[in-house]
Amino acid sequence: MKSPIHPPVPGNDAPELLQRRALSGHEQLGTLSAGEVIPGLRSLVRESWQRSAGFKANPDVAEAPLAMDRDELEDYRRQHPLATIMPVIRKLLVQPSHDSGLLVAVGDDVGRLLWVDGDPVMQRRAESMMFVAGADWSEASVGTSAPGTALAVNRSIQIAGAEHFKRSVHPWSCTAVPFHDPDSGAVLGVVDITGTETAVAPHTVSLVEATVAAAQAQLRIERLQLAASAREKPRRRHSPSARGGDERRNTLYRNSLQLLGRDQALLSIGGRTVALSARHSEILAILGSHPAGLSAEELCARLYPGDGSAVTLRAEMVRLRKVIQELSPEAVPESRPYRLPVELLPDAGQVLTCLQRGAHRIALEIYKGAVLPRSEAPGVVQLRERVSHLLREALLSDGSVDSLLKYAQLPEAKYDADLRLAVLKLLPPRSPKRAAVVADLERLESEMTA
Repeated sequence: MKSPIHPPVPGNDAPELLQRRALSGHEQLGTLSAGEVIPGLRSLVRESWQRSAGFKANPDVAEAPLAMDRDELEDYRRQHPLATIMPVIRKLLVQPSHDSGLLVAVGDDVGRLLWVDGDPVMQRRAESMMFVAGADWSEASVGTSAPGTALAVNRSIQIAGAEHFKRSVHPWSCTAVPFHDPDSGAVLGVVDITGTETAVAPHTVSLVEATVAAAQAQLRIERLQLAASAREKPRRRHSPSARGGDERRNTLYRNSLQLLGRDQALLSIGGRTVALSARHSEILAILGSHPAGLSAEELCARLYPGDGSAVTLRAEMVRLRKVIQELSPEAVPESRPYRLPVELLPDAGQVLTCLQRGAHRIALEIYKGAVLPRSEAPGVVQLRERVSHLLREALLSDGSVDSLLKYAQLPEAKYDADLRLAVLKLLPPRSPKRAAVVADLERLESEMTA
């Protein structure tokens, strides 16, 4: 889909004037009162700087944080839906950029760079600010940049020179376009071109948007071809080629169940997405945690806080089957026992898998909040407490300061004094971050003694 853009030179303002205003704005960072704005900036940049300051992004830290090590990165991007369209990106953007002084980056939906390629000389220069695969370029981590800000506002943007929040990025300019799922419209990631002033030329936006449109179309075509192939040929479970096809199909479709931080789950099957009712969300959350299936009595016990009625459960299952039937007849839940015939990827399960592998940073990025936070279904409560407890323990055992501070912003950590004490133990004595943590601890003590 084509989004409105914010050109680097709106109206009659010359690029040099915009750069002088941005540089002047950097001199005022940290001196403004609450609610006061820096004059002369484009509204897009000004709002992004305000968000960046709210995230406590540090403009003087030269490097972006590394979110994934090599093994984590390889595993993650191999399963990412954008992996299937990288040949299109390479043909249309990467290959022409090798001798043009430009870099092409593709990131996921939370701003982590998965692929960075292009001019070899520029790649070596970009390493000094950690513009590399595996690094986190979200607004929360580095402040204003084309990849992170394009995801924040969900539109095509250009960020030139000193408009970047981080001062080490001022020699660079960039254009970025969000990549949307061609079926559900959900944001899957971002495509970025980074370099000198040529990276924000007017035609660059059209070039990147055209590439993204071509890649989205290719992703849609591949899905349709796989769906047609699945209808024509019976599934051969024990065939190596069939297993490879299943893996590719899962990568393209990412049959998923989003439970974290929401009261009503989002179910995605075959590239189509539907919002479920609260009760249907609970049923799929429980069945997703028991792939072998549950009897009616077992599901009732996990679904209803009191004595559940099998008649009521059957009625709910009839309604749920109708909803899923419209997405994919092959995914309709079975009975005796109740089970899901297709593999879903619950986001809560992804968090647990990452924690088992020791990838707590990725787990924290996936974790958007508690599992169905208002649900009182015993099976959901058990899953919610398990995911939350294991994530907290992993972060306390091996989390960085930034990871702990990010976790502290979650509602469930609002009154977690032990977490904040752990942060203080890791922070250097003169760290400017200590003041906010101490203030949080004083707030907790005051509220507990009130």
